[in-house]
Amino acid sequence: MRENYKTIGELTECEIIIQKSRFIGYAKRAETEKEALEFIESIKAKHRSANHNCSAYLIGEHDSIQKANDDGEPSGTAGFPMLEVLKKQGLKDTVVVVTRYFGGIKLGGGGLIRAYGKATTEAIAASGVVERRLHFLMKVTIDYNWLGKMENEVRNSDYPLKDIQYTDGVALLIYVPRDKKDDFTGWINEMTNGQAMIESLESEFLEFKIG
Repeated sequence: MRENYKTIGELTECEIIIQKSRFIGYAKRAETEKEALEFIESIKAKHRSANHNCSAYLIGEHDSIQKANDDGEPSGTAGFPMLEVLKKQGLKDTVVVVTRYFGGIKLGGGGLIRAYGKATTEAIAASGVVERRLHFLMKVTIDYNWLGKMENEVRNSDYPLKDIQYTDGVALLIYVPRDKKDDFTGWINEMTNGQAMIESLESEFLEFKIG
């Protein structure tokens, strides 16, 4: 099963000017190559008159799919440095597109590499990076007499409370980090004198902003 990983938060447009050329960067989460390609095509459609719409993406738990496209820029000066930024930042399931409107001044190979790398970095910063952390959704069933104490303790803990279900008894649905399951179980048993029924329902990733 996939471990915790970093990826893109919200899609945001970011623009920088370098030697009169406009570089517009976009970074987005994409969990399949199809999603990445569709996003690239959407940016190309939005900027049909641009000189270049360069792109790069990493897909899969082990980056099994990774592509870079210079879209008419000299080979290795756009897509590859963009891909390298994604790798250096440790991002997963991420696609980035940098649109260039030529300003009349040639940047040279080194200048292009720096420009596309900077535009990619700025696009990532604008969108924000999140860490997706794997949690178990735990169901804790108790008698009503335990509810006040337990709800208060859970809400003041580091375990996110998803929901409270009221039936013959009461069940709290609580997110627990994968590596804290045993600690959580011991904590609940101690709090309720072993009178709680604890079940693991499913695994989910929760997102936490970085920086």
